[in-house]
Amino acid sequence: MSAAAPPPTSTVIAHRYELQRMLAQGGMAEVWLARDLTLDRKVAVKWLKPSLATDEVVAERFRREAIAAASLNHPNIVAVHDVFEQDGRQAVVMQLVEGKSLRQVLDTQKRLSPELTCHIGTCVAAALDHAHAAGFVHRDVKPGNIMMTSDGRVLLTDFGIAKGLQSAETDLTSENIMMGTAKYLSPEQVRGKKLDGRADLYSLGLVLYECLAGRVPFLGETDADTALARLQRDPTDLTRLRATLPTKLVVVIHQLLSRNPAQRPASGADLVVTLRDAAKEGPPPIDPTPYEQSPVAPFGSRRLRRAPSDVAGRASDRARATTPPPPPTGKATTPSTGWSTAVGAIPGEVGHTGTTPMVVAATTSSTAFSALPAHDELTPPAGADLRGKPARGLTQEWKPAFTVVAVLLVAAIGVGALLWINLEFGGGASVASIPVTPDATTPVAADGATDAAVDGSPTATLGTAIATITAYDPDGDGSENDSDAVLATADGNPATSWGTVCYSSKYLGGKGGVGLVVTFDGPLQQALRVDLQTAPYQVTFFASDAETIPANIGDWGPELGATAFSDTTGTVTSPVPPTPVRHMFIMLNELGKDATCTDANPYRGRLGEIALVN
Repeated sequence: MSAAAPPPTSTVIAHRYELQRMLAQGGMAEVWLARDLTLDRKVAVKWLKPSLATDEVVAERFRREAIAAASLNHPNIVAVHDVFEQDGRQAVVMQLVEGKSLRQVLDTQKRLSPELTCHIGTCVAAALDHAHAAGFVHRDVKPGNIMMTSDGRVLLTDFGIAKGLQSAETDLTSENIMMGTAKYLSPEQVRGKKLDGRADLYSLGLVLYECLAGRVPFLGETDADTALARLQRDPTDLTRLRATLPTKLVVVIHQLLSRNPAQRPASGADLVVTLRDAAKEGPPPIDPTPYEQSPVAPFGSRRLRRAPSDVAGRASDRARATTPPPPPTGKATTPSTGWSTAVGAIPGEVGHTGTTPMVVAATTSSTAFSALPAHDELTPPAGADLRGKPARGLTQEWKPAFTVVAVLLVAAIGVGALLWINLEFGGGASVASIPVTPDATTPVAADGATDAAVDGSPTATLGTAIATITAYDPDGDGSENDSDAVLATADGNPATSWGTVCYSSKYLGGKGGVGLVVTFDGPLQQALRVDLQTAPYQVTFFASDAETIPANIGDWGPELGATAFSDTTGTVTSPVPPTPVRHMFIMLNELGKDATCTDANPYRGRLGEIALVN
C-alpha cells in the first residue's frame, strides 16, 4: 500500500517515520507522535536527546530496552516495532497508546476505587509475570510507566532499565547506585541485593497503595531518605485511611509491601488470582447495632440544650413535686389513747396484702384504722413528729464528711509533729522509711525486695535493677560511642545522655538500626522509660532472655509492640515483655538533626534518662 507524500516541512527519520508533534519528554529522551509511512499507522517514537547521543552507556540502555521489549508479546505490554539510529541518536518505535499514564490520572483524581485498583493491579501483574517468565526484571514499575486507555486497557511500558535474570551482560550501573525511581524502589534495590520478580511486585504494591490512599506510604526530604524509609518501618495500615476497602485487597497489598521477599506473593500469576478474588469481595460488613441518641444536644458555644422529650419530663416532675396530694377518701377512726406503732411497723408506710395497699398502725386499744383505697393518706394528730427518713441521696449530711476531715487533720498534725521532733532532736539521723509497693499486685518484703510474693510464690518481676547499659551497632563496625552509654542511666540530669555518631541520612544510611542494650541483674518483666532528646525519631523495642546479648538484630525475635515515632522530643515507655528477660534493646530507626553535627552529617540520635517503670 502506497502512502501519501509527507508535507515539505515535516521531519522524516529512517526514511519511514514522519514526526508530527512531541507528546512528552523525560531526562533521557523525547517521545513523538509519528506516522509510519510504510504501513500508514500512528506510532510513538522514543528518540534520545541530542545532549546524550554521545553517552555510550545511555545508548546501550536504549538498545537493551528495544531487545527486552521486542522479545515480549503480551496484551498488557507496550509493543516495540523497530529500533534504529538517526543522526547519531538512538530511537525506538513503539505501539501508540491513545490514553493517559496512571500518573496523570492520579494527579487529577487522587484516589481510585477498589474495583479500578484491582483491575490495574491484575493487568500489570499479568504483564510482569510474562516478563519474569521471559527472564526480565522491569526495575522501574511506577505510575508514569503504566498507560491507561479510554476503553479500559492497561499497559506496562518503559523497559529501559530492565535487567535479565540470567543475563551475563553487565548492569551498566556503578556500585552503590540505586536504579529506578526512589518512591517506588523495593528494599532489595535500596540495599543493592540480587533481584528477582518479587522486587517488581513490591513496586506494584506501592503503586496500588497510592491508588487507594492517595499518597505513597514512604516519602522523605530527599530521594535517598525516601528510598531508605522502607527499610525502617512498615506502611500505615490502609484500613486506617479507608475503612471500607475490601479486606482481601488490603491484606494482599500489605503482603506485597513486606520487607522480606519471602512473605510476598511468589509470582505475578498468584497475584492475579488474589486480586480477582479481592475485586469480588466488596466492602467489609458494617456493625448493624443501631446508634443511640444523646439526651442532650449542642446549642451554641459551650452550652447544652436538653432534648424536647427530656424537657417535658422534667416539667412533669416539677409539677408533681409542687402539687399537693389529694385528700383521703376514706375515714379513719381516731385512736383514743394517742398514736403508737406496733413492733416492726413503720408509721406512714404502706403495706401490701394482695393488691390492696393498707396503712398499718396500732393503738393501745383494740380500735384500728380501716383499710383505705390506694393513694389515701393518714394525717396524724397535731404535734406528732412522724417524719420518715428522707430518701438516700436527697439529704445533705455533714457528719461523715466532717469526721473524715477531722481524722485527716489529726493525722497531718501527728506527721508534722514527728517531723519536727526528728529535725529538732534527731541529730541528723535518717528516719526509718517503709518500702513502697511498686504496684498493687507485687508485695514488698521487709528488706525492699520485690522478687517474691508474701506467700513465697514468685511474681513476674524477678530481677531488681539495671546492671549495665551497652551501645549496640550490629550493622556497623560494632562501636557507637560505647564509653558514653552509661550516661543514659536515669540520674535526674537531662544533660547527661548517650548519642550516636553523626550520619548523613536520618535513616542511618541503610542500617537496620542502632541504639542501646539494657541488661538486668536477673530475669525481669518490666517496662523501660527512655527520654528521646532529638526529633523526629522512630524507636523500636526488643527483648531477649539469652544469657548474652544477641549478635544480630534478627536474633532478638519479634518487636515489642509497634514502632513509636514523633516529630517532637519526649519520653517513650516500652511495652512490658510477655515473659521475664535479661536484655532489652532500644533501637533507633530514624534520627533528628543535632546542632553539634556538621552540615555534611547533620543527623544524630540521643537517648537519656533510661529507667525501669514500676
